Amino acid sequence: MPERRKSDRMPRFLGLAPRSATTSRVGASNRRKDTSPEILLRKLLSSAGIRYRLHPQNVPGHPDLVIRRSRVVIFCDGDFWHGRHWARRRIKLARGWNADYWIAKIERNRRRDRLVGRRLRLLGWRVIRVWESEIQRNPKAVADRILDAIRRAPTA
Repeated sequence: MPERRKSDRMPRFLGLAPRSATTSRVGASNRRKDTSPEILLRKLLSSAGIRYRLHPQNVPGHPDLVIRRSRVVIFCDGDFWHGRHWARRRIKLARGWNADYWIAKIERNRRRDRLVGRRLRLLGWRVIRVWESEIQRNPKAVADRILDAIRRAPTA
Protein backbone atom coordinates (compact mmCIF):
# COMPACT_ATOMS: atom_id res chain seq x y z
CA MET A 1 0.00 0.00 0.00
CA PRO A 2 1.49 3.38 -0.96
CA GLU A 3 2.44 5.70 1.85
CA ARG A 4 0.06 8.62 2.31
CA ARG A 5 1.44 12.11 2.10
CA LYS A 6 0.81 14.50 4.97
CA SER A 7 -1.47 16.58 2.72
CA ASP A 8 -3.63 13.48 2.01
CA ARG A 9 -4.36 12.76 5.65
CA MET A 10 -7.60 13.82 7.24
CA PRO A 11 -7.10 16.92 9.37
CA ARG A 12 -7.58 16.12 13.05
CA PHE A 13 -9.15 18.11 15.86
CA LEU A 14 -6.52 16.84 18.32
CA GLY A 15 -5.15 19.82 20.22
CA LEU A 16 -7.68 22.23 18.73
CA ALA A 17 -10.43 23.91 20.66
CA PRO A 18 -13.46 25.89 19.52
CA ARG A 19 -13.07 29.61 19.92
CA SER A 20 -16.18 29.82 22.10
CA ALA A 21 -19.23 27.88 23.22
CA THR A 22 -21.23 29.70 20.52
CA THR A 23 -18.77 28.62 17.84
CA SER A 24 -19.00 25.05 19.07
CA ARG A 25 -22.83 25.12 19.03
CA VAL A 26 -22.94 26.61 15.52
CA GLY A 27 -20.47 24.03 14.19
CA ALA A 28 -22.37 21.14 15.75
CA SER A 29 -25.62 22.31 14.17
CA ASN A 30 -24.28 22.14 10.60
CA ARG A 31 -26.07 19.48 8.62
CA ARG A 32 -24.68 17.07 6.07
CA LYS A 33 -28.06 16.17 4.55
CA ASP A 34 -31.41 17.89 4.18
CA THR A 35 -30.08 21.43 4.34
CA SER A 36 -32.50 24.29 3.63
CA PRO A 37 -31.10 24.97 0.13
CA GLU A 38 -31.24 21.26 -0.71
CA ILE A 39 -34.86 20.98 0.44
CA LEU A 40 -35.80 24.09 -1.56
CA LEU A 41 -34.23 22.61 -4.69
CA ARG A 42 -35.95 19.26 -4.13
CA LYS A 43 -39.34 20.97 -3.88
CA LEU A 44 -38.79 22.81 -7.17
CA LEU A 45 -37.68 19.65 -8.97
CA SER A 46 -40.58 17.65 -7.51
CA SER A 47 -43.07 20.29 -8.64
CA ALA A 48 -41.58 19.98 -12.14
CA GLY A 49 -42.33 16.23 -12.06
CA ILE A 50 -38.75 15.05 -11.56
CA ARG A 51 -38.32 11.80 -9.64
CA TYR A 52 -35.04 11.39 -7.79
CA ARG A 53 -33.28 9.38 -5.13
CA LEU A 54 -31.76 11.00 -2.05
CA HIS A 55 -28.16 10.31 -0.98
CA PRO A 56 -27.88 6.80 -2.44
CA GLN A 57 -25.09 4.77 -0.90
CA ASN A 58 -24.39 2.86 -4.12
CA VAL A 59 -23.38 5.93 -6.18
CA PRO A 60 -19.82 7.22 -5.69
CA GLY A 61 -19.67 10.36 -3.56
CA HIS A 62 -23.24 9.89 -2.25
CA PRO A 63 -24.74 12.77 -4.27
CA ASP A 64 -27.58 14.75 -2.73
CA LEU A 65 -29.92 13.91 -5.62
CA VAL A 66 -29.71 11.21 -8.28
CA ILE A 67 -31.91 11.05 -11.36
CA ARG A 68 -31.14 7.54 -12.56
CA ARG A 69 -33.23 7.63 -15.71
CA SER A 70 -31.17 10.44 -17.21
CA ARG A 71 -27.94 9.55 -15.33
CA VAL A 72 -27.69 12.94 -13.63
CA VAL A 73 -26.26 13.48 -10.15
CA ILE A 74 -26.60 16.72 -8.20
CA PHE A 75 -24.46 17.95 -5.34
CA CYS A 76 -25.66 20.93 -3.27
CA ASP A 77 -22.34 22.20 -1.94
CA GLY A 78 -22.04 24.44 1.10
CA ASP A 79 -20.06 27.59 0.32
CA PHE A 80 -17.81 27.23 3.36
CA TRP A 81 -17.26 23.47 3.43
CA HIS A 82 -16.52 23.15 -0.29
CA GLY A 83 -14.51 26.37 -0.62
CA ARG A 84 -16.53 28.73 -2.77
CA HIS A 85 -14.36 31.73 -3.76
CA TRP A 86 -11.46 29.72 -2.35
CA ALA A 87 -8.64 32.21 -2.95
CA ARG A 88 -10.43 34.87 -0.93
CA ARG A 89 -11.76 32.48 1.72
CA ARG A 90 -8.33 30.87 2.21
CA ILE A 91 -6.75 34.25 3.02
CA LYS A 92 -9.50 34.97 5.51
CA LEU A 93 -9.16 31.53 7.13
CA ALA A 94 -5.38 31.95 7.41
CA ARG A 95 -5.96 34.88 9.75
CA GLY A 96 -8.48 32.99 11.89
CA TRP A 97 -8.65 30.44 14.66
CA ASN A 98 -7.25 26.93 13.94
CA ALA A 99 -6.21 28.11 10.47
CA ASP A 100 -4.06 25.10 9.56
CA TYR A 101 -6.90 22.70 10.30
CA TRP A 102 -9.57 24.58 8.33
CA ILE A 103 -7.39 25.20 5.29
CA ALA A 104 -6.34 21.54 5.16
CA LYS A 105 -9.93 20.38 5.71
CA ILE A 106 -11.44 22.48 2.94
CA GLU A 107 -8.60 21.77 0.50
CA ARG A 108 -9.14 18.06 1.12
CA ASN A 109 -12.89 18.48 0.50
CA ARG A 110 -12.19 20.29 -2.77
CA ARG A 111 -9.75 17.60 -3.89
CA ARG A 112 -12.27 14.86 -3.02
CA ASP A 113 -15.01 16.75 -4.94
CA ARG A 114 -12.83 16.81 -8.07
CA LEU A 115 -11.97 13.10 -7.78
CA VAL A 116 -15.59 12.08 -7.21
CA GLY A 117 -16.74 14.19 -10.16
CA ARG A 118 -14.12 12.64 -12.42
CA ARG A 119 -15.06 9.12 -11.30
CA LEU A 120 -18.77 9.72 -11.86
CA ARG A 121 -18.18 11.14 -15.36
CA LEU A 122 -16.08 8.07 -16.23
CA LEU A 123 -19.03 5.94 -15.13
CA GLY A 124 -21.32 7.84 -17.51
CA TRP A 125 -23.01 10.25 -15.09
CA ARG A 126 -23.62 13.94 -15.77
CA VAL A 127 -22.41 15.77 -12.64
CA ILE A 128 -24.04 19.02 -11.56
CA ARG A 129 -22.66 20.94 -8.59
CA VAL A 130 -24.56 23.91 -7.24
CA TRP A 131 -23.58 26.25 -4.43
CA GLU A 132 -25.91 26.80 -1.49
CA SER A 133 -25.79 30.56 -2.07
CA GLU A 134 -26.78 30.06 -5.74
CA ILE A 135 -29.86 28.15 -4.62
CA GLN A 136 -30.72 30.75 -1.98
CA ARG A 137 -30.22 33.67 -4.38
CA ASN A 138 -32.13 32.26 -7.36
CA PRO A 139 -33.58 28.80 -6.80
CA LYS A 140 -35.64 28.86 -9.99
CA ALA A 141 -32.58 29.53 -12.17
CA VAL A 142 -30.72 26.62 -10.53
CA ALA A 143 -33.72 24.31 -10.99
CA ASP A 144 -34.07 25.41 -14.63
CA ARG A 145 -30.38 24.63 -15.24
CA ILE A 146 -30.87 21.15 -13.81
CA LEU A 147 -34.09 20.58 -15.76
CA ASP A 148 -32.29 21.58 -18.95
CA ALA A 149 -29.50 19.07 -18.23
CA ILE A 150 -32.09 16.36 -17.59
CA ARG A 151 -33.91 17.13 -20.84
CA ARG A 152 -30.66 16.97 -22.83
CA ALA A 153 -29.48 13.74 -21.21
CA PRO A 154 -30.16 10.45 -22.96
CA THR A 155 -32.59 8.30 -21.01
CA ALA A 156 -31.42 4.96 -19.69
